[in-house]
Amino acid sequence: MQKRLEICCYSMESALVAQKQGAYRIELCDNYSEGGTTPSLATIQYAVNELDIPVNVIVRPRGGDFLYSDLEYEIMKLEVKMIKSLNVNGIVIGFLTSDGDIDVSKMSEIVKLAKPMEVTFHRAFDMCRDPFIALEQLIEIGVTRILTSGGKNKATEGLDLITSLVHKAHNRIIIMPGSGVSEQNLKEVIIKTNATEFHSSAKMFTPSNMNYFNKSITMGGQNSIDEYSKISVNPNSIRKMVEILHEFNCL
Repeated sequence: MQKRLEICCYSMESALVAQKQGAYRIELCDNYSEGGTTPSLATIQYAVNELDIPVNVIVRPRGGDFLYSDLEYEIMKLEVKMIKSLNVNGIVIGFLTSDGDIDVSKMSEIVKLAKPMEVTFHRAFDMCRDPFIALEQLIEIGVTRILTSGGKNKATEGLDLITSLVHKAHNRIIIMPGSGVSEQNLKEVIIKTNATEFHSSAKMFTPSNMNYFNKSITMGGQNSIDEYSKISVNPNSIRKMVEILHEFNCL
């Protein structure tokens, strides 16, 4: 199977750069500091209109855990319906129970609601109590793929579990390694896991064009966040990863 690269993008500018450098698919998000939340409908529509590659959109109302209230769930279902109406390729979403299992009821309803869109179960998977039980449940539900770092902070740290998941999945669902995947380690991840899809943010930060800085305040009230820079993607990193995948595809 052809090996493909998905790039996580937090802006339309980044998505256009990723496409230009050869990314196969975009995961469109907002709010990097929250770990990714649902982007605006205007951003989603613009992406669908302007990009020639598939766009998958994260559906996540907030940062934090993946145990959602009934109110949050109703909002997420409405977001799925709205995103579906924009002819998006797929959604990226995940629900857990308080015991760390897949919320089978919510996920089943979402997959039915999302059809014919693809459904990626995001890194909530890495917070699961038992990844192998979760794997079989997501296959049964009809999820398209699982984005996972192998239960670790970085995919390179979780390669053993990712490799086992790819083997046990046996082409019934796509296992997509992500988190910290870069041009420096992509070959290792490919060879070790035998996965076919790979997820990377290829992130870089660009400085603000502001000339005046009021350093006495922070809009988010957190000094750890640099409000005079914004997240972007590194075109050189994306291009090099695409070249690596091309080498493997030509073998």
